[in-house]
Amino acid sequence: MAPGHLAPGLWKHPDQQPQTLNHWVQLAKFLDEAGFHGIFFADVLGIYDIYGGNGPALKSGAQIPIQDVSLFISALAYNTKNLSFGITASTTYESPYALARKFSTLDQLSNGRIGWNIVTSYLESAAKSNGQEKLVEHDERYRMAHEFMEVVYKLLEGSWQDGAVEANRETGVYSNPAKVKKIHHVGKYYKCAGPNLVGPSPQRTPFLLQAGASKTGQDFAATHAEAMFLPGMVPAKTREIVQNMKNLLVKKGRSRDSVKFIAGIFICVDETDEKAQAKFQDLMQYADLDGTASLFGGWSGTDLSAFSDDEDFSFTGPPAIQSMISAWTRTVPGTEGVKWTKRHILQQLAISGAHPRAIGSPETVANIMETWIDEAMVDGFNISYATTPGTFQDVVKFLWPELRRREVLAESRVERQSMRSSFLQDGGGSLAREGHPATFYR
Repeated sequence: MAPGHLAPGLWKHPDQQPQTLNHWVQLAKFLDEAGFHGIFFADVLGIYDIYGGNGPALKSGAQIPIQDVSLFISALAYNTKNLSFGITASTTYESPYALARKFSTLDQLSNGRIGWNIVTSYLESAAKSNGQEKLVEHDERYRMAHEFMEVVYKLLEGSWQDGAVEANRETGVYSNPAKVKKIHHVGKYYKCAGPNLVGPSPQRTPFLLQAGASKTGQDFAATHAEAMFLPGMVPAKTREIVQNMKNLLVKKGRSRDSVKFIAGIFICVDETDEKAQAKFQDLMQYADLDGTASLFGGWSGTDLSAFSDDEDFSFTGPPAIQSMISAWTRTVPGTEGVKWTKRHILQQLAISGAHPRAIGSPETVANIMETWIDEAMVDGFNISYATTPGTFQDVVKFLWPELRRREVLAESRVERQSMRSSFLQDGGGSLAREGHPATFYR
């Protein structure tokens, strides 16, 4: 919910509408009617300031200003029937007690269409703005997160029994005290008496999403996640992550199929390959490369301003950059033999970030997506945008008919089902599945 999420500068494009509440409501209604399963809102709690301080991010609108999306969700849910909403919240800076209340409230208001993208936050600027001297060390953040989840599970699953809210006019009992209890949590990082301030919601625990790429992050995802956003620009590399995660799930006592794997992708589609390429080049005219460098600085910790403009990063760049260059060289047409200067790298990251691009006719884009399904073993896609609603209008207008023709577009749905039911498609209802740690506190 910012002027530029992965596409700094595209707010200048004539197709980009002002992102008012009405804009988001209309987009949510469009996605709902078009059969999308959900809309995911990424979030950050600080400014990207490694590259050039605050200036480049502010000028380009690179994930700033960014509003609190949770305050918008009730309006979006009220105006939709089936669309689910993934909300990002940080275990490092939130209170588990307050967050449990927020998600219970939103889950009730949306009739169970709420998901939580669990993050531990990686920006130093967020730490300093939240009262810390420096960013908490990576693995320590995940240790905190495990206990944070324990507190949340106790509040959402264990403090209110089913049927605790009686609202009985004859007996005068609204909530039965015998069916509500404190949790009395005392741990290393958190203390919480409880109970939750909100009674049981349709899902109790929101549908849980996570995007941990590190070994520690993957272990956390194998413990808690029900869907996982996957990094990677090459299907074979992403497949390795999926296979590793499935093995980790078994070690955690969960089913190999208990997590849905979602690949990030940017789609630019039109009637023909030529028209799609022309459309993409038009979008690129508005991309702000300094804003892209700001984002890359936050993602990688690398300040690209420290490198000369004509340096060939394929030989001298940091390992993270060389890995991306290797992926681009194998997968992006026309990049073999190209000198990977700072500008060229930023052009590849602009609009789509460190995600694959699918640019072309409906047939071309569908082929790319099916390659990812077949070779990377992913279950679906998180489609990022250049402009809203333009990117999604094109997807529905051009790509949807081709996916229907191939009979690969998942369109069967039950009216007003929960996010968990919608995404897992296993007939298991709205509550967390057996084997998931949330059930241990039920």
